Amino acid sequence: MALPVMKNYINGEWVESTSTTFGDVWNPARGEKIARVAYGTKADVDLAVKAARAAFTEWRATPPLSRARYLFRLKDAFEDNFEEIARVLTTEQGKVIDEARGEVRRMIENVEHATGVTTLMCGYALEDIAKDIDCAGHRQPLGVFAAIAPYNFPAMVPWWFLPYAIVSGNTYVLKPSEQVPMTQTKIFEVLDQVGFPEGVVNMVHGSKDVVNGILDHPDIAGVSFVGSSPTAKYIYERCGATGKRVQALGGAKNIVAVMPDAKLGPAMPSLITSFYGCSGQRCLSGSILAPVGDVADELLAKFMAAAKAVKLGEGLDEKTGMGPVVSAAHKQRVLGYIEKGIAEGAKLVLDGRDCKVKEYPNGFFVGPTIFDNVTPTMTIAREEIFGPVVSIVRCKNLNEAVELINTRGFANAACLYTSNGGTAREFKYKVKPSMIGINIGIAAPMSFFPFGGAGQSMFGDVKGHGQEIFQFFTDTKVVIERWL
Repeated sequence: MALPVMKNYINGEWVESTSTTFGDVWNPARGEKIARVAYGTKADVDLAVKAARAAFTEWRATPPLSRARYLFRLKDAFEDNFEEIARVLTTEQGKVIDEARGEVRRMIENVEHATGVTTLMCGYALEDIAKDIDCAGHRQPLGVFAAIAPYNFPAMVPWWFLPYAIVSGNTYVLKPSEQVPMTQTKIFEVLDQVGFPEGVVNMVHGSKDVVNGILDHPDIAGVSFVGSSPTAKYIYERCGATGKRVQALGGAKNIVAVMPDAKLGPAMPSLITSFYGCSGQRCLSGSILAPVGDVADELLAKFMAAAKAVKLGEGLDEKTGMGPVVSAAHKQRVLGYIEKGIAEGAKLVLDGRDCKVKEYPNGFFVGPTIFDNVTPTMTIAREEIFGPVVSIVRCKNLNEAVELINTRGFANAACLYTSNGGTAREFKYKVKPSMIGINIGIAAPMSFFPFGGAGQSMFGDVKGHGQEIFQFFTDTKVVIERWL
């Protein structure tokens, strides 16, 4: 039976790509091809941008509350299709179904938050800035925006940006990851039912040619990106060269520090999900576990026992605790980092390289892996692995843990487990990452707070979602008035 081929969504219609080059979409748990996707062309991008540009004038003139009403209807439609979206996501990405449901919930929450546009997009005014002179600042949309999305959160991440862009009066072009195109295809099928005006929201599948087509297109005002730091930096520089606004969220090396006074029993569930959720394939995964002082041996014993209890399998199985990594190539990348850790002298205390899942012998599985006695200079302590590999770096005191965090280059997220409020305050005050967890693991902010890091984890000025994102999608036009 022929595999389904993902189509582009342009100007309110499903259209085939102009490309003759295609890639395979896999079920990573089963190691089976399940669909094909066109690696689109610059011509596909041009067609989508042309449609978005044509739609902008009328959409911009649509009152903000009227634009928000489309999102209200879309929210209801997403709720009606909630489980189906989650199951498509799990099938092509591999994460367990509860993680997929949580991701879809976060996607919907961003749609909900964006409906507050009539408050969040308000400008400001002041009378009598001088004799008989008034001044006002109005937020106005800029035109066409675009997003380049990653494979690890195929539902949620595009919707960190898209609803805010369109509710502000802009139009949009989305490029999903070519590894997981089915999720946004399903989402756009739902969106199509809502009846947005033609051209307001568009989607183009593809790889490098589509990315570069977006980055170089003169009619695109700004780009949002989530992915690796080298690519984020490339996109940041390319957008700078072409005069585009840019949000480029990169990678991470998140550290979880554990103090001797931490309550290890209650902490263990959030510790396990921090490190092994989404098989470690997220910018908010824990990467380094940093026990402070004499808690190290007890923490290692408890953490290893909990890691060994994680059940691997297909994500659609409700009993599965961790799914596969996204592809065979990525599995080899993760295995390469494990080999590097061994070669550089770290102690491999839990080996996930040869894990077998009887029911799914062809799946791309890497089991929970733990290294002890890792030093800060080792490769596995410096580079983003993006897999279920935990490096334990033992620290003598809190200052040493803070120093470890602040010297990674990345500054995305960090977490501290402690029973001491003063210790927690000192930690929050001194560490560089932008997102901090206290006794909660590496946690993602809700849609009404900003998402993004600092250092090599973030290139650009305005982070994802939150209140500030309306600044990214609008220009403040200042009007100074005097009537004679």
